[in-house]
Amino acid sequence: MIVGVGIDVVDVARFMATVERVPALRVRLFTPDERDLPDASLAARFAAKEAIAKALGAPPGMSWQDATVRRVAGAQPVVEVVGTVLARARELGVDRFHLSISHDAGIASAVVVAERDA
Repeated sequence: MIVGVGIDVVDVARFMATVERVPALRVRLFTPDERDLPDASLAARFAAKEAIAKALGAPPGMSWQDATVRRVAGAQPVVEVVGTVLARARELGVDRFHLSISHDAGIASAVVVAERDA
């Protein structure tokens, strides 16, 4: 059963200009494993985190650090949640996330489906 769906689109150049202007954002928005990714991949991770929040109803108080997107060779990316994001997912009965991310022509995008067993 689908609990929520989220989508987000990010202009890579604009996003990176903001991160360069406010370097603390890199630490605030991304886990240590994500921080050194190429610009397009970083923007796609941000889009994914936004989409995750939207799929969970975007409640206040969720930490960006509590969602990590891991790339798995030869497979779709994996969403790992802890802390505030995990608590919200449990509150809604979410058992898994499905994530699709892409970046091309200066745009990064992500779609997330939050699902629970019926």
